[in-house]
Parts: sequence; structure tokens; C-alpha cells
Amino acid sequence: MPFAIVLAVLSIELSPAHDLVTGPVLTTTPALAALTMGPLGTLSTAVLAAGVNATSATYNQSWGTLTQLIIGNFLGLFVVSVASVILSNAMRTRRQGEIDQVRRIAVAAQEVVLRPIPERLGPVRAASLCLAAETGALVGGDLYEAVQTPYGVRLIVGDVRGKGLTAMRAVAVTLGAFRVSVHYEDDLTEAMNCCEAALRREAAVPGTYSQEVLMEGFVTALMAQVPDEDVVLVVNRGHPPPLVLHRGSVQALMPGTPLPPLGLEDLVDGLTAKAESYPFVRGDRLLLYTDGVIEARNRDNDFFPLPETMEGIRASTTPREFLEELHQALIRHTGGRLTDDVAMILVDRLDEDTAGSGYGPGARGQTARSYSSAHRLS
Repeated sequence: MPFAIVLAVLSIELSPAHDLVTGPVLTTTPALAALTMGPLGTLSTAVLAAGVNATSATYNQSWGTLTQLIIGNFLGLFVVSVASVILSNAMRTRRQGEIDQVRRIAVAAQEVVLRPIPERLGPVRAASLCLAAETGALVGGDLYEAVQTPYGVRLIVGDVRGKGLTAMRAVAVTLGAFRVSVHYEDDLTEAMNCCEAALRREAAVPGTYSQEVLMEGFVTALMAQVPDEDVVLVVNRGHPPPLVLHRGSVQALMPGTPLPPLGLEDLVDGLTAKAESYPFVRGDRLLLYTDGVIEARNRDNDFFPLPETMEGIRASTTPREFLEELHQALIRHTGGRLTDDVAMILVDRLDEDTAGSGYGPGARGQTARSYSSAHRLS
């Protein structure tokens, strides 16, 4: 708006209608700029208005006959400009203080909802990464957690359909149910069922969710269990399959029986879920992630090549360094423009001599399925 006013005044002064007195109109431009442009923008607007004032007076040869009026316009512009710069600086300081307070609250909320994963959990080393697509947000619709239990290390990663507070509420409910159930449910499938039941109870509370969310909302979720044995158990409810990096080659742990996401189980008759077992030996790396990773596109609309990127990262990296390299590759691929939230958990199987779960033996008697049953993620 300030620049539009300056342009309009300049057009009038350089036209046959230059007899109109436009100086007082220019005086308003710094005040308008102070509302949105900050101190530097306000000052530049004031300088531009002064330049237009001087240009119009010179072009119309008004210095001799209207000198007092021109000086009055300059004086008014100067006073308003000084006041506007001071006001703009005060508004900017206050706005920055409010933003800092919101960020502190967001950080506290993130630490409660998505707390950091310990670097060492029983037989594995671990690291996590979460990126919110929304500008300025710290918590999005993705969820993750890793907990050491009597049955081994149990992990969850999920993606809530939707954004905003509704998605964050579903994230909190799902993680709360997971953190409680994984310690007393010996069957990983039952822990997943507890999360499903918690979401149903939450949806039954009147006014908690809108009708649209109740009709169309769902949560894709994947749970994994790493016992002391050289296997990983997986229960997948409509989520992208985890990837295992084994001797430099990535394998996708595809489910034998696809299952619907949490919240859509009514669409399937006779739903029976069970944990599926896959090899996970010393030196292997297991990556759990959300679809924001594999669906990230570049300018040519190509998807992010997650398996190939994993295979290109040095084997000597720690889990945290590995995720950081994945993060940088993702940023390069998308040009820094994430269109969806991203969450990842990476776990490394440790040497038996250094593993030591410290929480009792892991689940026993599980048979491992060979890697030939898994398919490479394309």
C-alpha cells in the first residue's frame, strides 16, 4: 500500500493534474509502512516519499512560488517518519518476544509428546529425527517412540491424517497408549490393539473431533520389536514398510498380509493381525519412517530415492550421523521445501558382547523369515 500511494502521487505530479496538492498524502506512507515492513522498510519508504516530493517540486518548477508549502511537506514527512520508525521498532521487538514465547511453549510440548530417543536401548543403538512441514511448527502429525521393555526394545512410528491440533491430539493419544501397553502386553499385536482402542475411546468423547475427522480420520502405524535374538518383529497397520540395511543392501520388510490403518478396521471383515518376523543381525540397520520421506519430490517431480540414499551412506556413521546425512540428502532433493511432515527412527543391532538388554531376556521362540520373502522398495 505505501508503494502504491507513492506511485499514484508520482503519476499525478507528472501529469496535467499536478495542480492537486499531494504532499500530505505522501506523509501517510511511513505510518502505513510501519504496520508491516519493519524499521528498515519504513525508513526506505520515507526516503522514497521524500524523493518523490523533491522530484515533483523540481519537475513542476514549484520551488519559487510554493517553497513554504514544500518545506512544510518535508517537515511533516520527517516528523511522521521518525515516529513511524520508532513505532515499527517497538512493534517488531514485541512481536519477536511473542514468537520466542510461542517457540518455548512449542519446545516444551515437543519434549512431552515426542521426547528424544535414548542413544542406547538394550541390544541396539538408536536415533530419531522429526521435521514438521508447516513453517515455524515443531510438532506435526507424525509420531515415533522407542522403549526398552521386558520383551525387548519396542518402537512405533506413525502418521496421523490431517494437520493442526486435531492431529496433535491423536498423536498424544496413540503415544500414550503405546508407552503404557508395551510394558505389559507380551504380544506386539495386542500393544497395537491398545493404541486402536485408545483412539476409539478418544473419538467417542462428544466434541473432541469434528464429524469430518470422525468419518475420514485414521492413523497409519508400525510397531517393531527387537529382542535379544537376531530377529525383528513387525506389526504394520497401513504404514510404509521398514527398511533393513544388510551388508550394504537395503531390503523392505513387506507385510505378508496388508492391514488397514488404525481407525479403518471396520472396513475389513474378520481382521486378524499377527507380528511377522524378519532377520535382524549384528551390523544391520533398521529404519522406520513416515511417508513424508519417500513421497518428497524434487523440481522434476521425482520421489526421494530413500533405499539408494541409505546404501550410499558410509557404514561407519553413528545412527545420529546417519539420520543427519539422510536429512541433508532430503533437503537437497526437495530444495528445502517439505510438503509433508517427516519422522524417522534408526536402530543398529549391537555386538552380543556389548548389547546386554538390562531388562531381562527378549521374546523367545520366534522363527525368522528369510530375506527372500522381502522385496526391495521401489
